[in-house]
Amino acid sequence: MAGTQVNSGDAIAIKLYSAAVFAGMQRKNTFTNRMTGPAPSQSNAEAKIRQQTSPDYPVVRVTDLSDAAGDRVSVDLFHTVGGKPIMGDRQAEGRGERLSTSTQEIKIDLTTKVVDAGGKMTQKRTKHNLRSIARAQLVNYYAKLNDQQTLIAMAGSRGVDVGPDWLVPLSTDPDFADIMVNPVQAPTYNRHFVASGTGLVQGGAQLASIASTDSLALEHIDALSVLMAEAQFKLQPIKIEDDPAAEDEPMYVMFVSHRAWHAVNTKSTGQNWRTFLQNAWNRASYGSKHPLFKGECGMWGNILVKKMERNVRFNAGSVLKHVTAANRMTATETDVTVNAGLTAGWNVDRCLLLGGQALAHVYGKNGDSGTFSNWKERPYNFDRALEVMGDMMTGKAKMRFEYLDANGSREPTDHGVAVLDVAVPPVAA
Repeated sequence: MAGTQVNSGDAIAIKLYSAAVFAGMQRKNTFTNRMTGPAPSQSNAEAKIRQQTSPDYPVVRVTDLSDAAGDRVSVDLFHTVGGKPIMGDRQAEGRGERLSTSTQEIKIDLTTKVVDAGGKMTQKRTKHNLRSIARAQLVNYYAKLNDQQTLIAMAGSRGVDVGPDWLVPLSTDPDFADIMVNPVQAPTYNRHFVASGTGLVQGGAQLASIASTDSLALEHIDALSVLMAEAQFKLQPIKIEDDPAAEDEPMYVMFVSHRAWHAVNTKSTGQNWRTFLQNAWNRASYGSKHPLFKGECGMWGNILVKKMERNVRFNAGSVLKHVTAANRMTATETDVTVNAGLTAGWNVDRCLLLGGQALAHVYGKNGDSGTFSNWKERPYNFDRALEVMGDMMTGKAKMRFEYLDANGSREPTDHGVAVLDVAVPPVAA
């Protein structure tokens, strides 16, 4: 006997496939999902109310708009209380330090993709369920789009790479801003570094002088580790739930391009390279089964280094946004041009150093489907063919707050991500 058939347009089909597309996208082992923590437990009351994933991961997923009207969600940060203590019997009443906060609003919007699932004769000629194939295509499409939006938002730039694998167009495209939903913000001055020899220079202005001698090396990872340890505004370390060393040995994760990884390999001595790889294996051997520890990776200091399949790349002469030292307290962006004299064939790749709460990914209620995604089917050509539409109500933004410095001034600071720009060599054909 044939199984129960769910016809196109049925309410049950809409709910079934709406939920399936969203669940499929969340389960895929993607760049974004590897950096997103688990949903809160019942005991974590505040996060449960907000429907927020773990704040100890780079990407925090928030779904508290699922049952509420509005196209924005506010994220608040309470500044750390400082100042001198009150000693002995000195008067304490009325001397309380006022709590101060920074607030960031994140917008959501509707993202839609349509797939033609074919006509009756197409269905006759294949043993495959074209509706299921359309669903799989939508899952893959949204997972890829999600990753690219995440990368661009955290990197603070789209870069110049083009190709059929890129779904987000260049920043010069008239639809770029709408596709990203929230403004793409250049790295704050105190979170932007450029390789210079074996050292680092703070701020993106150094890109105007970057040379082929400024490729990624273990010395740069060392320097980042020290800088993060001594920074006035530290990145929040990542804590993976099944990592036994999470409390005793907090870590960050650094994503680099394949070319940058190759540069580290080429410049490292045999022993250092083996130690680099062994350190990552040692950390994974503590017992964590998290995907961040899978595949080829290295570890230097407290920074886990991973390759990423897609990266933000610039050419010699590329113009991009940065924040100068003079504008660090306002985060006003100006243009900087990548050294036009960079050796032929070389590019500049942006590495991402990630801590906790680097990016907020917000979902909102999407129509009557009861999920954050929606599925619609439309027969056409006298009901002989089927077109499928999937849409998602979502938005994401890099977490940025204003921190009070030692002088009481507020400095805009990317909360959980720092970037390192390095020169990368060409790949031999």
